[in-house]
Amino acid sequence: MRKRLTLLVAAMLATGTATAHAAPPEIKILAERAINCSNNANVDSRLIAATLARSAEGDAIVFDGTCLVTETIPLLGNRSYQGRSRTGTVIQQADGANLPAIFASDSYLDNSPTTGRGTALRTMTIKANSATNPNAGDAVVLRSWQTFLEDVQISDARRHAIRLTNLSANGTPLTNTQVNGRIAENQINRSGGSGLFVEDTGNSVTDWQLEDNYIAGTGGDGIHLENAAGWMINGNHVYDVDGDNALYAHRLYGSSISDNYIEDFGTVGVVARVQGGAASTITGNRIFQNAGRGGTFLQVLGNYGNAKAAVNSNTIRGRGTGIGLDYQRGSAESLEVTSNGNLVTDVEIDRQVGEGVTINPGVLRLGQP
Repeated sequence: MRKRLTLLVAAMLATGTATAHAAPPEIKILAERAINCSNNANVDSRLIAATLARSAEGDAIVFDGTCLVTETIPLLGNRSYQGRSRTGTVIQQADGANLPAIFASDSYLDNSPTTGRGTALRTMTIKANSATNPNAGDAVVLRSWQTFLEDVQISDARRHAIRLTNLSANGTPLTNTQVNGRIAENQINRSGGSGLFVEDTGNSVTDWQLEDNYIAGTGGDGIHLENAAGWMINGNHVYDVDGDNALYAHRLYGSSISDNYIEDFGTVGVVARVQGGAASTITGNRIFQNAGRGGTFLQVLGNYGNAKAAVNSNTIRGRGTGIGLDYQRGSAESLEVTSNGNLVTDVEIDRQVGEGVTINPGVLRLGQP
């Protein structure tokens, strides 16, 4: 049975070949540790393990060439992981490796009850190679706060391309919060599950930014968030979704869903389940069905308490079937929606409003602040 790459790193730390350092107040690059891969499954994972064992907090881990990996690469805290470019650095899962993840946060692998320290993963291509890894899991698993994943192309994950979770590998939940991260400017293609899957069995994974990503051809939801509280979900292009929803956002609380471009979904374009106690905004989204399917384009449901949302300036266009806007109280005591300036065309039902829902015309006072 293969041992995780983290076990190799831990063994080298235990023998004194690397030293653990106290966390600095902020990440500063102390050294660039280059990994020159050789596209060799017998060499590359051991080379990566040895380099990580020598690394210190604040180091930049730089991958060069094609790395053919047979072990999960741990994302150690207070380090950056980066490539030379998307084409110059390729991390590919070797045939038959069947990894639970190609990259994963150290707190996830170590089954820690607390979130990992901040890290960054940038500027490379990750080929999950699902065709020859039928029992593989996710491409990237994040369980660290203040973590950035940017400018990465991820293709052919067996399950989710990116999984952001409060659970560890053995199911240990976080006892603290995991906030203030950013997932931006990535290209995600052909995931068996979701392009991004946010898993939160408690209330830990809040207040992240999901911006300017391209997500295509998912077997599950394009974007699926079990906890969207405090999230900014802006400027994403989600298309050719083979699963149910292009964007599913649960537990909105002071959240924004804006300027997303959605083309061709299974059941619902955008599902927004709104919490009571705060208000959220859903504005400027473009939701289309070009392939002639119906479904619901934008659905807002209350989750608990007195839920409130502003739904403005969205553009919806179908092929003659489906529901444009659907507002339902759900499990909340009430749902209040400001619904103005939405363009809904070429659908069967423009707007559907359920019992217990109040449509507020909004407030516009010219000349007033």
